[in-house]
Amino acid sequence: MPDLPDIPSTARGGPMSYAIFQLARAHRARAAVLLREMDLHPGQELLVMQLLDRDGQSQSELLECVGLDHSTVSKSLRRMQDAGLLVREPAAHDRRVMVVHLTDKGRALREPIAALWQTLEESSARDLSARQTEDFVRTARTITEAIAGGAPQPD
Repeated sequence: MPDLPDIPSTARGGPMSYAIFQLARAHRARAAVLLREMDLHPGQELLVMQLLDRDGQSQSELLECVGLDHSTVSKSLRRMQDAGLLVREPAAHDRRVMVVHLTDKGRALREPIAALWQTLEESSARDLSARQTEDFVRTARTITEAIAGGAPQPD
C-alpha cells in the first residue's frame, strides 16, 4: 500500500473504510446544500422518493426502505407534516399503524428531487469515465451487501 499521508495514523489499517467515510461525508454535505434550496433536510428526500414510488406506506415500511432509525424517521415525518408535505393517519385495518401519504405539495417535489440527484450525479462523476462510474456503482453495491450481510465479528 502506498504512503497515505492524508489518512490519520489510526485509520491506516482501513484506508478503504476511511475513503468511504470521507466520500459519504462530502456527498451528504453537497446534497444538504441542494436540499436546503427545497427546504428539506438530508434524508427527507429519501422518504419523499419512497412515497412518490408507493404512496400510502406505513411508517414501519418507510423505516425498512430507507434504512434509518425509528426516531430519525419519526422526527423527519413530523417536520415534513408540519411543512405540509405529507399527512399521517391511522390505518383502517389497525388504528395503531400510521399510514403516510404525500400532499400535492409533497408530490410537487418529484421534479426538483430528480434534478437534485442529476446534479449530484454530474458533479460526483465529472472526472470519471462511464466505465469507471459503472465499476464504482457495482463496487459500492458489493461493499454495501457485504456490510449488510454482517461481516464476521472478531473473537
